[in-house]
Amino acid sequence: MTIPAFTGLNTALRGVQAQQAALDVVSHNIANVETPGYSRQEAVFSASPSLRVDGTKQDGTGAQLGTGVDVLSYRRLRDDFLDLQYRAQNMTSGQSDVTTKRLSVVQSDLASGSTSDLGTLLDNFWGSWDTLAANPTSTDAKAAVVGTAQTLAQRFTTLDADIASAGTQATAAVGDLLSDSGPIKPIATELAQLNQQINMAQSSGAAPNDLLDRRDLLLDQLSQYGQVSVSPDPTLDASGKPAYPGMIQVSFGGATTPLVSQTTATMPTVATLSATPGGQLGGLQDVAAKVDGYRATLATMAQSLITSVNTASSTPIFTGTGATDIAVIATSATVSAGAAGGAASDNSVALAIRALRGGTVDTTYSGLVRQIGSDVQTATSANTTANSVLTSITAQRQTVSGVSMDEEMANMIRFQRGYQAAARALTTMDDLLNTLINSTGRAGL
Repeated sequence: MTIPAFTGLNTALRGVQAQQAALDVVSHNIANVETPGYSRQEAVFSASPSLRVDGTKQDGTGAQLGTGVDVLSYRRLRDDFLDLQYRAQNMTSGQSDVTTKRLSVVQSDLASGSTSDLGTLLDNFWGSWDTLAANPTSTDAKAAVVGTAQTLAQRFTTLDADIASAGTQATAAVGDLLSDSGPIKPIATELAQLNQQINMAQSSGAAPNDLLDRRDLLLDQLSQYGQVSVSPDPTLDASGKPAYPGMIQVSFGGATTPLVSQTTATMPTVATLSATPGGQLGGLQDVAAKVDGYRATLATMAQSLITSVNTASSTPIFTGTGATDIAVIATSATVSAGAAGGAASDNSVALAIRALRGGTVDTTYSGLVRQIGSDVQTATSANTTANSVLTSITAQRQTVSGVSMDEEMANMIRFQRGYQAAARALTTMDDLLNTLINSTGRAGL
């Protein structure tokens, strides 16, 4: 076939339309420069299908004539690998952050270095027996023994209650996160809705870039609460191809049932989460487990105090089985510096109890303080590292997906010039056609 008269006009028109589309994308990028989770987009150009013309070459053979440009797609610039890295570090950051904050509260409950420090109160208790050993018949010394014992016992019970409260609050926080009023449920519900919307758009051949941005932002937010794993929906149609190409399946916290599957959101429970769900959930569970360990150590310490002191004393000083119920049953009248039936100057009991200073009870408490301090330091270090890596990955993501105003301004000028050039070609072709249509065949014109 020969070259149609309007081919050049259509070619120029395609150029104008393509450059206009590119300018529209630039405007969209600029408008969303501060939108959280937005990924910059670009119009992908492709040469439009060529037109075959016969007999136009010198040798009489046919040729392929270009017909301009088409917009092939509107591409969303995103790096899936960086998304995975970001969510992994965001999960680690969420876990270490909540662990650091809640264990720091436990550490502050110890009141180290103050008059309420259990170590200080133990030292006062041993010191009161030292004073009694020097003054076996002193009523004031015996009253001091009872007073320091009562203060020590009360501190055991209050410290145990304070530490237990931290564990109770951590367990309750896990339930709050998983409840219908928590932050996870709305994210799961919206992800299920986006599954349907994105699938409908992609099934019709559209590229729902803004919906995909929203979905990725929700997955980023979800990762701070627990481990997130994303995979394409596994449903296949009769031909073995994906039945819902726009849908994803979201697993969360190691639960066997996906959090989101197609258009259904299924919230996990504490029982269905894995032992290591990650994120804030993992941090809270870790805190609760550590608190149980601290309380067990404190209970062993209190039991050791009760047993060792009562065994060395001629009359019982303490009653109870551990930190939760330790109490003082001795009075100034029943406290004795020596063995039952011994001389008034006998101070063997006071010396024996004084000798317990620095023994099992003290070393157990020192170990507990070191353990809590070590746990806080480990969590703090992990949080610092995770946040540093998270900042680095965020910067890398921005280089790929972030909107650069300088780059968009340059693109705007580039596409503007392209638009002007295509418009000039369109005007030229219009002038040629005007001459051809209105002037050809008219003599003298």
